[in-house]
Amino acid sequence: MTVEAQAAPVVSYGRLIPVVVHFDDLDALGLLHNARYPVMVERAWSALWHEQGFTFEGDWQAAGDFCNAVKELRITYEAPVTKPGSYAVHLWLERLGNTGLTYGFRFCSADGAVTYAHGTRVLVRLDAATLRPASWGEEFRTVGRELLRPAG
Repeated sequence: MTVEAQAAPVVSYGRLIPVVVHFDDLDALGLLHNARYPVMVERAWSALWHEQGFTFEGDWQAAGDFCNAVKELRITYEAPVTKPGSYAVHLWLERLGNTGLTYGFRFCSADGAVTYAHGTRVLVRLDAATLRPASWGEEFRTVGRELLRPAG
């Protein structure tokens, strides 16, 4: 296996985004604290969207598709993370609707081979002025379609 293959693992759908677990992410038992998993998943999504040209710079009116809210979060913990170091978050979309989406995630080893936790999160796109559901923009939908998990 080449160094490039190790540095950029391949998944059959979605994206594998590198993340780092720091010593202070661990709890008193030396395990990655359960509340840190969603934070790391959020950071991975932010990195992926930023890479695609979507950013938030503090202005909700200008945020466009970044003006959204979490409707639901589900996470299942499969194995403990017991040390700091390099890991990854595997990200994909399960569903891309008009005003909402469901994404899937796996917190995993850097190569994607070991799953420590997995789950889904439902987001609703909001109009910044009314905080009511609004449609995703076409550019966002185009990128989103590329992240959809294949049926089956």
